[in-house]
Amino acid sequence: MSKVFVNIGLSLDGYMAPEGMTMGKPEYKNWGAKWGAMMGWIIKQQAFRDNLKLGPGGETGPVNDLVRSTTDRIGANVMGKRMFDQGEVAWPEEAPFHTPVYVLTHEKRAPWVRPGGTTFHFINDGPERALELARESAGSRDVRIAGGADVIQQYLNLGVVDELEIALAPVLFGGGRRLFENLREPGPRLRIDRVLAGPDATHLRYVRS
Repeated sequence: MSKVFVNIGLSLDGYMAPEGMTMGKPEYKNWGAKWGAMMGWIIKQQAFRDNLKLGPGGETGPVNDLVRSTTDRIGANVMGKRMFDQGEVAWPEEAPFHTPVYVLTHEKRAPWVRPGGTTFHFINDGPERALELARESAGSRDVRIAGGADVIQQYLNLGVVDELEIALAPVLFGGGRRLFENLREPGPRLRIDRVLAGPDATHLRYVRS
């Protein structure tokens, strides 16, 4: 069976997104600079540039290999409505997923087909149903819970997350959307599976024990 995993960037003080993050207004509460400091490591990677068709160049090496292997394993994505709304105004026409994407929402909307293999499906029946559909479409590949924080928390509370991959950047946000809030007791039991030190982030993988 395919695995369910989370793969995100995180600030050193535990935030997935800085306070005031609103696409189109990067100067608002300086969120654009904060986000760039946290995620700058991935923009440098050749695999990321290839995926977004940003042109030749980019770094190679262990971190790049990690980005490429993560991209290659994804057969479907699950995300929340807020993440989708932010991305809808910011993603290029060829959205950067190249898989089915299941959006948790109360809005009823027909599937949105984008060039390059991405189709957004809008799911009104809760996180369990979204995951069921994602597993079906992923086949032997894995399902990524893309975010935001509240959606990841829902799946952690359901006990279905097999792996938690965090790129921990040495950046302090001081506020924003925390990853580990609203978790039920007992929380997920995890063990360290891998640590890869990069110059701009430490890449951690935890697996369910």
